[in-house]
Parts: sequence; C-alpha cells; structure tokens
Amino acid sequence: MAHLLSPPCPSVISLSSSSKNSVKPFGLKQTFFNPQVLSRSSLKGLLFQENKPRRRRRTPPETSTNDSSSKPKRVMVIGGDGYCGWATALHLSKKNYQVAIVDNLVRRLFDHQLGLESLTPIASIHDRISRWKALTGKTIELYVGDICDFEFLAESFKSFQPDSVVHFGEQRSAPYSMIDRSRAVFTQHNNVIGTLNVLFAIKEFGEECHLVKLGTMGEYGTPNIDIEEGYITITHNGRTDTLPYPKQASSFYHLSKVHDSHNIAFTCKAWGIRATDLNQGVVYGVKTDETEMHEELRNRLDYDAVFGTALNRFCVQAAVGHPLTVYGKGGQTRGYLDIRDTVQCVELAIANPAKAGEFRVFNQFTEQFSVNELASLVTKAGSKLGLDVTKMTVPNPRVEAEEHYYNAKHTKLMELGLEPHYLSESLLDSLLNFAVQFKDRVDTKQIMPSVSWKKIGVKTKSMGA
Repeated sequence: MAHLLSPPCPSVISLSSSSKNSVKPFGLKQTFFNPQVLSRSSLKGLLFQENKPRRRRRTPPETSTNDSSSKPKRVMVIGGDGYCGWATALHLSKKNYQVAIVDNLVRRLFDHQLGLESLTPIASIHDRISRWKALTGKTIELYVGDICDFEFLAESFKSFQPDSVVHFGEQRSAPYSMIDRSRAVFTQHNNVIGTLNVLFAIKEFGEECHLVKLGTMGEYGTPNIDIEEGYITITHNGRTDTLPYPKQASSFYHLSKVHDSHNIAFTCKAWGIRATDLNQGVVYGVKTDETEMHEELRNRLDYDAVFGTALNRFCVQAAVGHPLTVYGKGGQTRGYLDIRDTVQCVELAIANPAKAGEFRVFNQFTEQFSVNELASLVTKAGSKLGLDVTKMTVPNPRVEAEEHYYNAKHTKLMELGLEPHYLSESLLDSLLNFAVQFKDRVDTKQIMPSVSWKKIGVKTKSMGA
C-alpha cells in the first residue's frame, strides 16, 4: 500500500507544463490523474469548460450600467468533487447559479492510499459533469488543481470571476490527521495554507466576493457551558466585551479549522473581506434531489473508521450484520444534520451574504444526539426491517470526554429560512435500505477503528496493510 505523499500538498499532474501561468483547457476523454506520480512543481491546473474566449473583467457594482440582479450569480465550489461539495454544486446549479468546481481530486487518492472505497460506486468527475449537462442542459465548469498553488488559484479566480466562493476544499477527517506525523503536517498545511490562498485571491481578484467557508462544531470542543454561535459576551473584573467563543479543538484536523477561523476573522477586519463561517455538525445521508437523478450523479458514502461519520457508519454496520461500534461510554454528544440541509444552508448563506468586513459564524446543525442515542435509533429502525442489530463497546481511540454537557445554539440559519429534515424513521429506513442495497461492496476489515490519538507516531503508516 502506498505511503502518504512526500510533498506537503499533494496534487494532480497537469497535462502540459509548457505555459507556466495559464489554466489549460482539456476534454472529457483525456486522462490526467496519476496517483503514482504527483508533483507540486508540475501543477499549474486544468480547466474543463466549453471552448470560449476569456471574459472581460466585470464593471464594478458601483459603476455598472446593467441590472446585475438579473444575471446568474457565479459560485466557485472548492472541493466540489467531495461528499458535501458535490451535492452542493449540483444543488446550486439547479437553482440557476453559474457554478465552477475547483478540486485537485486528492480525496480519491486517499482511498487508494488507505485501501478504502466508498460504499457507493462513484463516477469520475468528468462523467458526473457531463451527465449533469445531459440531464439539465446546465454547464458546471471544472478547474483541476491545488489551491495551495497560488498561481493556479489566481488564474482560476481571474477566469471564473466568482461572486461567492464556497470552500469545502480541505482534508476533513480527524482520524486521518492523527494517523502519523506526515498526515498531521499535510492536514495543517493543506487546510491552513489553502484557505490563506483563497483569502489572498479574494483580496487581489474579487474584493466583493463573499467567502462561505465550511468550519466545524469541533472547534468548540465540549465546554460545560452553552455553545454560542461564534461569539460570547463576558464580564470580567467589571468590564464587558463580546469575544470569539473559546476554542477547544480535539485533533490536528480540528486545530486546522481553528487556525482558518482566526485567519478569516483577521482578514475581514484588515481587508474588509465578507465571510461566513459555517460550523457544521456531523453530516449523514447520501441522497439529495439532484444526486438521485442518475446513477452517475450518485454521491460517495464513507463507512470506514477514518472518513465515515457516525450515523452513516452505524447504518452500514447494521446492514452487514456487524455490531454497532460504540466508542467508550457512548455519551459523546454532537450536532447532526441531513446532507439535504447542508446544501440548503450553503444556499441560504450565499443568498444572504455577509457585509463587507463582517465575519459571521453560523452553527450548522439541526439536532443533537449522543452516540448511544444514535445506536438505539439504528437498532430500532433495523429491527423493523428484519435486521438483527446489536452493539458493542469499543475502547475509545480518541482523547475526549465520553460523558458531558452539550447545548449548542443554532438559530441564525433557521432565521434565514432553513427548513430542516429531521432524523425520522422514514429517513433511517431509507438510509438502511440504501446500505443493504450496496452491502456486497462493504469491506468489513475497514469497520473497526485503527487510528489511536495516543499512539500517533513519526513513521509513515499505511492503513491498508
């Protein structure tokens, strides 16, 4: 099994490196993704779109003579080939936004490295985009490259000229960041430097652009007081101030998100950037209206212990007759939301942008559950479908409180019009049936946790061995 790449920000190979500063067009039939040979220096990015001339820079809003409200808003979705990003890109395209995906496709490489595979077979990004256009007539532009390469990102910005940037383009797994030193370094470099580059691109090439950044509820940890939305008003020694809510991250991944939030807050203050930080809870589900339109639009569903989220993992475990893996005492409580609400929240943030210089924080979840509560819900739903669902206690591989107070506020998105899909019996039935449909693809060796927070080491570790 291949080890983690040596470059700090792995990337895909460009078809041509003859032009150093341009974004290259390429066709659907060309092959460029080589997981064996990746080089930062060779990456200058690729662009998939219709052959058309470069657009001129748009007239600034204050001097525009046209009715800009009648033009489709342009949204760049960074990380648009991933679990949340793909569903979001389709949703926004269907809502008549002009959408571009920016992705280096490294998430697919992680699967190759670790011997993992999505429960659902997923089409290539080219086939996905082609199928979407065939079904809807809508074009999604594709820029293949690494946002840690600022030359590539700058050219992408200048070419597409986004009104909003939705930033999903980060290594998003806490266990992955805790495997070994090289993956911890990669996570922090990829996430923090990539976000910094996005901030500089907005400053240089799109001052009016609104950044919608995916954060995480994990930034807050599990304090013994209510979790507010980004800020808390405190009185100390007779003086009162409103300050950023204290951060208690619990992995190198979560720490990277904290650094992102601080960098975004600073640039909003210093440069007048407008930004919305979506501190998202744990996402479950796989289906949206758009991904259900064709099998080539199907989203990925991770069930392994590195990338799989709790409810998705439990449903797959129930489908194959594996006991539900409850870590420790099972009292760990978090905020959860349906992936259909993820795309709805992003749309609401784009449609109601932050003001210039404003750093907004929304807590993006709809319900709170403990691990034990989720296990009970899956057990009950599984028994109705004739599944023999049991659970087992697994020594907790993480360093975390296993029983704690947890009450997080999440009102701002509701005030903007979020219509939640709550975790119902019908949703659980659907997710369980989906898992049963693809249970022959399950590799049961990937179910049990194999990454320990306390045993993280220096040597590069291959999880697939």
